Amino acid sequence: MSGGEIAALIAAIAFAVLVVFIIRLLMQFSKTVDGINQAVEKVNTTVSEANNTIRIVTKDVDVLSSEVEGLLVKTNTLLNDVNGKVATIDPLFTAVADLSESVSDLNRSGKHLVSRVGSVGKTTAQATVAGKVGQTAMKFFKQRNKTNQ
Repeated sequence: MSGGEIAALIAAIAFAVLVVFIIRLLMQFSKTVDGINQAVEKVNTTVSEANNTIRIVTKDVDVLSSEVEGLLVKTNTLLNDVNGKVATIDPLFTAVADLSESVSDLNRSGKHLVSRVGSVGKTTAQATVAGKVGQTAMKFFKQRNKTNQ
């Protein structure tokens, strides 16, 4: 074997080794690409599920929003009705307050009258007792005068 043949043989072996390494590298790259494809598929599935969930939630929120709006309208109507009725009965409360004040004044006057009648009664009772004592004294003096004459 000549030097050229040995060089060709070395070049062929080097080329074969290089091809083997490139094939191994391409196989690993292919596995990596397959892994990336699987990950991309999982991401696409997740994104699809997220989009589906967002559509469902959006529909539910729209329905809920509509129901809340209806509830707010009914609540406002009810509140207006209650406010109207409260305004209607407000004079009643004013009249009850005035009546309560009048009853309190009447009660005070009644207590004052009772205390005055009580004191007049005491004075009358004292005058009556004094009158009775005076009558008894007069009878006693009349009888004494009759007996002395």
